[in-house]
Amino acid sequence: MVEFKRSVCPHDCPDTCGLLVGVEDGRVLSVQGDPEHPFTRGAICVKVNHYPERVYSPLRVLHPLKRMGPKGAGKFERISWDQALDEIVHQYKQIISDSGGEAILPYSYAGTMGVVQFHAGHPFFHRLGASKLLRTICSATAEAGFAASMGKIPTTDIESTVDSDLIIIWGSNTLSTNMHAWPFFLEARRRGASIVVIDPYGNRTAGEADRHLQLKPGTDSALALGMMYVIIKEGMIDEEFIARHTIGFEQLAGRVEAHPPPLVEKITGVPAAEIERLAREYGQAHAPYIRTGWGPARQLKGGMAMRTIALLPGLVGATHKKGGGITRSTSPAYEFKMSAVLREDLAPSGVRSINMVQLGQALTALDDPPIKALHVYHSNPAVVAPDSARVLVGLERKDLFIVVHEHLMTETAQYADFVLPAATSLESTDLYRSYGHYYLQMASPVIEPMGEARSTLAIFQDLASRFAFAEDCFSETEEEIIRKLLASGSPYLDGITLDDLQEGRPIRLNVQENIFSKGFGTPSGKIEFYSQSMTDQGLDPLPNGEPSADEEGQGRFHLQLITPPRRQFLNSSFNEIEYLRNQAGEPTIMINPKDAATRGVEEKMRVRVFNDRGECHLFAHLTERTAPGLTVIEGLYWPRFMPKNRGVNQLTSQRLTDMGQSCAFHCNLVEVEPDTSLTPSV
Repeated sequence: MVEFKRSVCPHDCPDTCGLLVGVEDGRVLSVQGDPEHPFTRGAICVKVNHYPERVYSPLRVLHPLKRMGPKGAGKFERISWDQALDEIVHQYKQIISDSGGEAILPYSYAGTMGVVQFHAGHPFFHRLGASKLLRTICSATAEAGFAASMGKIPTTDIESTVDSDLIIIWGSNTLSTNMHAWPFFLEARRRGASIVVIDPYGNRTAGEADRHLQLKPGTDSALALGMMYVIIKEGMIDEEFIARHTIGFEQLAGRVEAHPPPLVEKITGVPAAEIERLAREYGQAHAPYIRTGWGPARQLKGGMAMRTIALLPGLVGATHKKGGGITRSTSPAYEFKMSAVLREDLAPSGVRSINMVQLGQALTALDDPPIKALHVYHSNPAVVAPDSARVLVGLERKDLFIVVHEHLMTETAQYADFVLPAATSLESTDLYRSYGHYYLQMASPVIEPMGEARSTLAIFQDLASRFAFAEDCFSETEEEIIRKLLASGSPYLDGITLDDLQEGRPIRLNVQENIFSKGFGTPSGKIEFYSQSMTDQGLDPLPNGEPSADEEGQGRFHLQLITPPRRQFLNSSFNEIEYLRNQAGEPTIMINPKDAATRGVEEKMRVRVFNDRGECHLFAHLTERTAPGLTVIEGLYWPRFMPKNRGVNQLTSQRLTDMGQSCAFHCNLVEVEPDTSLTPSV
């Protein structure tokens, strides 16, 4: 008989869905949405609907493995856990003796969003004295830019947007990456709201919106300033709100003078009349709302882009209007006692930090000491890290010792000296926050781990015991860690207990209806049109509207490339499911027909996409959904499923953004030409 057990989707998505997992005789038969979850309401995406195929994938790693052939060849032999852990510890001790702990680099990110397992390796590597990893690859720029304007604070509850009369979705393909927000937006539309999408290309969400403003990539700040020009010039500002809740308005007004819509049209490609129309709609709306995505921040000047967008609500007092405001992330409301899982106190003073965006450089050029061991978990850097040609050169080093714990035999795992079988979220205990809603959940195992799989926490505790680390954190259970996390004293968590969470039901945080009623998280406690803290960092204290540009290859590569998500994949996850690959189809590059014609490219032709960093091979899709000069590659296919086994991140750069030190995944210059090689396509 099938029993349905509650769980939580662990993946890097703002929706953090409540799940009902159908289990019979210890085997997962189905995964569906929990209809009692107030935000996700029983709906799940096509990816998680096929989760059993991930758990029971032919690529699932079930036992510890030791490499037998050359790196990347995927030849391993099965060994015992004791042998694997003993040999890893022996290698680590030798490296530490020869070169010091900093020669070991952990590499992890959001393969799971569970708070316990995500951070389970931090105490071990701190205690080891390993190099610290700056985990900036995704949201750091958006977070830094937004914080410069409003502070690191919780933002508008998406559920409240049913009372909005204007919804602007800025740089987010909501239907693919935040699907549970859409019903709230549709309810607002039913009540009379308009939905406007701002995005460089015609994605699924733009196709369902009332209007789409198609701007050039990297020009978001200029567009926001053009809107501000109209709002200020035409007297649509909320003077009382500005006086009470903002600083620097006069300086901003002076800066805005340089951004009239006709000039902004030349920068952004958005017609001046459309800029004026949207500005008036925003300025005159009773409760205007902005949903920011991560796209604007994935530019070299992405921090400034996010900062500028975040200032718009301050002009019209939108943050204090029911249904209005702005959503970047809800995660700041989850004020856990993070010291319980991070244990930064265990790290020696002065240990160096390495930015995960620059993994290729770290593995191929870093010295004093060089990286001699790479320990990967919750990530797939051979696919997701930028400038992947250089990353692969580093992974191929014969003198680099690589440990990977994984659910699946990924591209990165194929380069490992040891692969350790990791438990999935359905096989482990964890606590889940969200960055898209205000419900906290805990998940317990619904099945026993497959094969010899172990949780991330268990793996690191096993390693710690072999080093004779005696601190309490190396013997605590998940439940004990969760109790500590909840004991932060945060008013948002007041009254929420482990006993409540163990029922598996979502529990709403104690967030007030007006999330901004207690002020903002900036040094002044106000929205900062002028930011002294940015001046102190050597940055422009005012939004400047300068567009981003890939400075490498200027004049030789003439097409911009952005790499947004494809709904069948989540970053590099779910490539292992054949049904989803088939639904996604062949890896394609979207190119405007005018650009295709000048390059001799025809529909469905296999093409070579290249720049100085690398190349990949895809199939051309000619479409007006991209403007001339712009190409779009949706989705992060594993290289093994692409022609010539080369992934999209061959084309992206290790250069860091203006704020937050993140990756400019959407800021690339490339060229496209017919693929004249005779290698058969995949």
